[in-house]
Amino acid sequence: MNKLENYITGRWISGDGDGQALFNAVTGETISHTSTSGLDMQAVVDYARRTGNPALRKLTFHERGNRLKALALHLREHLDQFYAISYLTGATRADSWVDLEGGIGNLFANASLRRKFPDETFCIDGESHDLSKNHSFMGTHILTPKEGVAIHINAFNFPVWGMLEKIAVNLLAGMPAIVKPATVTSYLTEAVVREIIASGILPEGSLQLLCGSAGDLLDYTDSQDVVTFTGSASTGLKLRSHPAILSRSVPFTMEADSLNCIVLGEDVTPEKAEWDIFIKEVRKEMTSKAGQKCTAIRRIFVPENKMEDVWKSLSTSLSQTSIGNPLNEKVRMGSLAGQSQRNEVKQQVGKLLAVSSLLYGSLDSVQVIDADAEAGAFISPLLLLNDDPFRKNATHEVEAFGPVSTIMPYKNMDDAIELSKKGKGSLCSSIVTADARLARAYVTGAATHHGRILVLDESCAKESTGHGSPLPLLVHGGPGRAGGGEEMGGIRGVKHYLQRTAIQGSPTMITEITNVYQPHATGKDPGVHPFRKDFDQLVIGDQIVTQKRTITSEDIDKFADLSGDHFYAHMRDTDFNGTMFEQQVAHGYLLMSLAAGLFVDSYEKNPVLLNYGIDELRFTKPVYPGAEVYVRFTCKEKLSNDKKEPEDINRGIVKWYVEILDTTDEPVVGVATILTMVKRKEK
Repeated sequence: MNKLENYITGRWISGDGDGQALFNAVTGETISHTSTSGLDMQAVVDYARRTGNPALRKLTFHERGNRLKALALHLREHLDQFYAISYLTGATRADSWVDLEGGIGNLFANASLRRKFPDETFCIDGESHDLSKNHSFMGTHILTPKEGVAIHINAFNFPVWGMLEKIAVNLLAGMPAIVKPATVTSYLTEAVVREIIASGILPEGSLQLLCGSAGDLLDYTDSQDVVTFTGSASTGLKLRSHPAILSRSVPFTMEADSLNCIVLGEDVTPEKAEWDIFIKEVRKEMTSKAGQKCTAIRRIFVPENKMEDVWKSLSTSLSQTSIGNPLNEKVRMGSLAGQSQRNEVKQQVGKLLAVSSLLYGSLDSVQVIDADAEAGAFISPLLLLNDDPFRKNATHEVEAFGPVSTIMPYKNMDDAIELSKKGKGSLCSSIVTADARLARAYVTGAATHHGRILVLDESCAKESTGHGSPLPLLVHGGPGRAGGGEEMGGIRGVKHYLQRTAIQGSPTMITEITNVYQPHATGKDPGVHPFRKDFDQLVIGDQIVTQKRTITSEDIDKFADLSGDHFYAHMRDTDFNGTMFEQQVAHGYLLMSLAAGLFVDSYEKNPVLLNYGIDELRFTKPVYPGAEVYVRFTCKEKLSNDKKEPEDINRGIVKWYVEILDTTDEPVVGVATILTMVKRKEK
């Protein structure tokens, strides 16, 4: 008997007994069996904490990110193998592309986030705060990887994307993962994990896999762990209420199936491009993955005077969707993931039909290509009508997790907003309109109840990723029924796996701890001008104080002529009564330019390759002719920079804290962070 294996405690192992049978969703034939019976879940958790966690915590954000990139490249070489297995889940080539290449895309996206973090094992979070009059006491926040394990309990509809979009984030943060995919499609997850483990790219213990029941896994969680769940709200509630989760304050993130909606703007008529955009978007979301998406459109809101035209257009569009064996190139919609899913969809549609009528499709029959409609888990797309959505509430409460949507009328935008909220929280909503006023009204009115809102019109439709596509750099999750959690979201997502700690002390001490220069910390004598040091020789806190430069009225006049900036405050003959200034004032950018002349070591070639930019530039008080200014120039932070091509110069980015002062010293005249690209030694 063919049997899947679990990857735990550094080895592949089968569970006891025959376990659960897994089926080909297209033919109904048995593929394999799987079981987690007899596995020591406490040992699984301990292995992640004692082996995987320390190994990942020792790596910097940049090192973790580069391993994610290497893993993405490795998995991409095995796509043909994964596609062949994905077809068994009932997914078409397009469906599988989202699951497989979308998942790998998450690895790439999170790998690129390493540049947003220092080349350290931890990072500063947000701004620092001066807490004393004499600048001797301050506070800031740091983020460090938690010492536990991320446990991901995933849904059946995206067996690869669901895993990769989650582990990409926890691995970048420095935490290992235990993945428990939904059993019904776990054979595809297992195939991908086999390649991940075979690659040897991740430190041992970074990833473990359970193909079957989670058993008593959650009994062994504690406050350093993070548990995430994707699936039904009812199952999520049971997990969230687990005694260990509650008593040990275990962070728990839930992303539940929700009654997502789309709104057709009142301005859209059949002759407008947005009409076709709307019809195509609804059809795509109904039939992609056979409607088995947590983000699929379940509720369709249309102006009441356009209802008939819309449902007729939708019915025509749905009738052109060929259903059947996903290996057949003519097929555009495959099967559900299994017979149990089909039975559940039919049961839920029965509840919806108590308050709705069927406009398109059949519960009892479906025409398929190159397949047996009964042996495979096939079902027809179903378009329902609820003609009184404010009173008939089942449509806002019952979800059929398949190619099922309900169309409903609304009178005005206030009604559309209110109806969208009746779903009690969703992962995403869309509005199709060319009227910015309608779009603004909907977004600002409905945002409280939706995790993401897509505004579709002709200008963005061609490049839009669509209603149902969560993106790595944007949050995925939603309030209420959608689970109240967040996933992905770029840096936001990484922070879910990091502990935020406030630290207080002197600026000098905090500088030494964080390896980022803090204002008012004691500077260090660099020995030579810092521009004469390469990236690796530079020390955070290296500081010089420049000579003074007297600002003259002639300087200001010449800069005005050179730059073309003849703002009245920079002119000698201005009447300054009623202004903020006493007399002709120096341009801020003149001061910044003169500051560069004071701190730049410019007479011979040095490791500084180029000026990379300026951040956080502020001018804090006026400078008049006759004032003397000078610069305190400090090495603030160093950021590693990967080579894009082997022949590129090895370099890094250095941030310099620039304070422009006059002879009064306080407050500073101006402050900025300047970035330079600096050569480093070849490795």
